[in-house]
Amino acid sequence: MGSRQVSTTWQGKNVTVAGLGVSGIPAARVLHGLGARVTVVNDGDDERSRAQAAQLEAEGITVRLGDGATLPEGTGLVVTTPGWAPGKPLFAAAAAAGVPVWGDVELAWRLRGRTGRKPAPWLAVTGTNGKTTTVRMLASILTAAGLRTAAVGNIGVSLLDAVLGEEEYDVLAVELSSYQLHWSPSLRAHSAAVLNLAPDHLDWHGSMEAYAADKGRIYEGNQVACVYNVQDPATEDLVREADVEEGCRAIGFTLGTPGPSQVGIVDDLLVDRAFVENRQKQAQELAQVSDIDPPAPHNIANALAAAALARAFGVEAKAVREGLRAFRPDPHRIELVEEVGGVRYVDDSKATNTHAAEASLAAYDPIVWIAGGLAKGATFDELVGASAERLRGVVLMGADRALIREALARHAPEVPVVDLDRTDTGAMSAAVQEAARLAQPGDTVLLAPACASMDMFANYNKRGEAFADAVRALAAGRA
Repeated sequence: MGSRQVSTTWQGKNVTVAGLGVSGIPAARVLHGLGARVTVVNDGDDERSRAQAAQLEAEGITVRLGDGATLPEGTGLVVTTPGWAPGKPLFAAAAAAGVPVWGDVELAWRLRGRTGRKPAPWLAVTGTNGKTTTVRMLASILTAAGLRTAAVGNIGVSLLDAVLGEEEYDVLAVELSSYQLHWSPSLRAHSAAVLNLAPDHLDWHGSMEAYAADKGRIYEGNQVACVYNVQDPATEDLVREADVEEGCRAIGFTLGTPGPSQVGIVDDLLVDRAFVENRQKQAQELAQVSDIDPPAPHNIANALAAAALARAFGVEAKAVREGLRAFRPDPHRIELVEEVGGVRYVDDSKATNTHAAEASLAAYDPIVWIAGGLAKGATFDELVGASAERLRGVVLMGADRALIREALARHAPEVPVVDLDRTDTGAMSAAVQEAARLAQPGDTVLLAPACASMDMFANYNKRGEAFADAVRALAAGRA
């Protein structure tokens, strides 16, 4: 990170922003507005980058396109966007020069309180899967409690806008990725949760150990509660390794019966044995499982984590129930599109890795599974092995579908597989038609690709929309 301290006086300071995009551009503008001399460096030099650069240069910000390796002379601080991996030459140059590197989250954390208002505490969430849903559930619960809040970070309101804008908040529900946490050395949350840990983004982090360590940074300096997943011991290990404030507690969430200092499930109720007066003998009902939409196991786990963070902030049980009842999931997250001929068609295009897909597959039985795309280095044996008994059939599409086909041959050889060797705009429609042919009344056709979408679609949203369009065409008899 570099050893030199960065002063809080920004006037005339030379700051380099690494990367354009959704976090780089706002960071550059904020720093320029504080009086810093800002230079943006960017690897790409395409039409979109040139248009963004022209806008920033018109505002007095220097932009260097196609040059992401060289540290501009005189740089006193580098602020990086999350996508820039730690191995970039720019960061090696910064380290050699003793120049600190911050992420956009670190910048937002350091700028809290500049408006003269008391900074809002952060309730922070990370994990391989479920972050966005959990943070939005948490914001819904906090709102139900009458608190001024927003879902920020990777979603919703920009963190820089949240800490510097005119809106005043009592508390922020903050989604943080492993990328963001890597570059956030001084972040200290009121309370934080790691929902789960599974291999992901290993090309960026270099190893599972490094990925887990970056996730674990979210617990550093926590004041009230470190929330972990009882079913995922690696998350509890991160709590043990964290240096927290005195009195901060480890709070587990579980889909089973909770022990003391845990929240969990008893007889279709969400119950709290962590934030009650006598947690050895008492439990507080928070909500019913039926209050959660949809009540799939991994979504119930998300709700429990959100409830634990809200309770750590002092929210009453009534607001937990009201907030969960008011919450509606984002599109393409285990979303029921239609029921056609007794078969449910569910869109979980957001399941872009094996861990998310396994959670999705665990929610239904029997299933005709639509899968495939860009594997991002993933392997599929564990996923297929865990889900084989639920599968009626499988339809594969996308660049790395052969990897899933091979895992199916090893672990589910009796399951019929349709291998679609096409990437045109009609491929999803063909996949839905093949899935409908394999399905029987009572089955669920589930789009849970376990892969990224960019081989065929702009993003997972577009993939989900293509699936939903194909299902509606099937329902209308047009397929």
